[in-house]
Amino acid sequence: MRQQALLYIVIPAKNEEEAIGEVIRNVPRSFFPGLTVKVLVVDDGSTDGTVDVSLAAGADEIYTMPINTGLGAAVRAGLREAYERGADYAVMIDADNEYPAEQIPELVAPLLAGEADYVMGSRFMGTIKGMKWHRRLGNYLFTALQMILLRRFISDGQSGMRAFNRAALADLEIIHDYNYAQVMTLNLVRKGYRMKEIPIRYQVRTTGRSFIRFVPYVTKVLSAVWREMRRPVSPRQPDS
Repeated sequence: MRQQALLYIVIPAKNEEEAIGEVIRNVPRSFFPGLTVKVLVVDDGSTDGTVDVSLAAGADEIYTMPINTGLGAAVRAGLREAYERGADYAVMIDADNEYPAEQIPELVAPLLAGEADYVMGSRFMGTIKGMKWHRRLGNYLFTALQMILLRRFISDGQSGMRAFNRAALADLEIIHDYNYAQVMTLNLVRKGYRMKEIPIRYQVRTTGRSFIRFVPYVTKVLSAVWREMRRPVSPRQPDS
């Protein structure tokens, strides 16, 4: 890592005024020498006080989507903005406070050490509190599908807490707007980026409402996985 480096924490959000403030306040700001941490909230068409709460809690920057476009599109836009604003590293974390922002230093440690290009926080390697059985089963099934397609072990292919180095940010493609979880990993690993998982503590959201509905989720995700696997991929490119 160069002497001064920039880490962006990207938080996609839609109507998360009840939870996002705590997520932002829990982001560690000083944990590695020479690393500057900035929080970028991607507002995906919120109609509540998400933006005001984010700024009051300490968000450094807000990127506003022109209309509500979906989680995949919000993540794609946020990571692109982080790259264009000079990020050497980026973390994406959900705004609903299910994922432990205080574990961000552990998530980025393999990147800072040059051991990985892409890191996922694994709930199944860590602890899971309150996840319903059908959600857990769905996670197992979609993770198993990724393992079959990539021919490698993955413990949690649906995680909403991930980190990237600059090379991975530059080359990442998310091909659909609805979600990102499966195609992101397929895209980066197929291109040759080094992936690592670290255990995290997880608790089910206590505020707001999840966008996931079983039938549309399965239909859209399987379609996106099919499209991703049919696309030719180029080997990873060195960062300029």
